[in-house]
Amino acid sequence: KGIKYPIADFEITPDVAIVDPELAETMPKKLVAHTGMDAMTHAIEAYVSTANCNYTDPLAIFAIRMIQADLVGSYNGDMAKRDAMHDAQCLAGMAFSNALLGIVHSMAHKTGAAFADYGAHIIHGAANAMYLPKVIAFNAKDPTAKARYGVIADEMKLGGDNDDEKVKLLIAYLRGMNDDLNIPHGIKFYGPDSYPCEQGFVPEEVFLERLPEIAKNAIGDACTGSNPRQPSQEEMEKLLKCCYYDTEVDF
Repeated sequence: KGIKYPIADFEITPDVAIVDPELAETMPKKLVAHTGMDAMTHAIEAYVSTANCNYTDPLAIFAIRMIQADLVGSYNGDMAKRDAMHDAQCLAGMAFSNALLGIVHSMAHKTGAAFADYGAHIIHGAANAMYLPKVIAFNAKDPTAKARYGVIADEMKLGGDNDDEKVKLLIAYLRGMNDDLNIPHGIKFYGPDSYPCEQGFVPEEVFLERLPEIAKNAIGDACTGSNPRQPSQEEMEKLLKCCYYDTEVDF
């Protein structure tokens, strides 16, 4: 069906996880970038999730600070930072495994294979990286979520005199990370090799034709329920359009 759907059950939960940094030493740069931004999305979505709590917040915040400090360096070959990122992704995983996620993941799940018949998938981590700034702008219309994004910006020492400024600075910082990691800002610019280009592999007319079904599937995704702002069908379609064209979210 071209749909990625998360499956979770205690029957498939491991008793022990060995976080061995040597396993990450030979990762290709593109994999470092995509999995790193996936981890950043895990941590940010866990922190603003409606299921966040005192036990998950410290894990999410510390993971965000580590990823800010270490991901780009890891991408550029610093093995000490690669080691740190291996820990950071685990902390982010511990946060979201308990606090759940949001619609960045819902959208990534439902767009990943939606255009496979045009020659490529939208790689999960790259999808998260592209959609995260747009979803932050959408969710920040909710006062509680906006305040939490403000805390994230404070922890990242981004500045800003109020939460509105802090949200804008957070969005700008994440877009800058995408630039540093060679990740495009919209589906339209996503090439079949995942790198930015003028016109990606998803034609505009095909995207618009499939948009209503993709939006419907994203709303029904398991991650949507814990998002701080519940989108309507119309809002999800508008949000996905912003993620295609890389346009501002003002609704």
